Amino acid sequence: MNLQSDDFELFGLARRFAQERSAIDARWKELQREAHPDKFAAQGAAAQRVAMQWSVRINEAYQRLKDPMRRAAYLCELHGAPIRAEDNTAMPAAFLMQQMEWREALEDARADSELDALDDEVAQARRAALAQCEQLIDQQQDYAGAARQVRALMFIARFADDIERRREQLGQ
Repeated sequence: MNLQSDDFELFGLARRFAQERSAIDARWKELQREAHPDKFAAQGAAAQRVAMQWSVRINEAYQRLKDPMRRAAYLCELHGAPIRAEDNTAMPAAFLMQQMEWREALEDARADSELDALDDEVAQARRAALAQCEQLIDQQQDYAGAARQVRALMFIARFADDIERRREQLGQ
């Protein structure tokens, strides 16, 4: 294992968006067994510290790889297209209109069925955006376009959280 490896190299995976979650999970368990600090107890404190660094590195990689949105963002960054969500919030007009419609629907929602319908619509938009990320990254190698999709996914994820907060407000 090499600390300088990117997450895909570390996990022995192809550098692409489409991944099998079960393969990521299995490799994570395997890597954790190899690097577990207890395995190095007889070799002293220094060896255990190095093993702990490896465990942290493996867990960080696992968190990025298992989450499709984070994996897409990571691939964009690896290919020179950083997400820059904090200073690049430009979105297509149609997407912004959709966001406004969702916000209005959320404010107006009073019943569980209304929130469920909105939640379903947002989940469908998330699936479509993830499919678009796969197309842009794996087929077209359009990392700048994929970065825009990741920013849209970030908006969608925040809105899904807002739906859950609204459920709590309504006591549902």
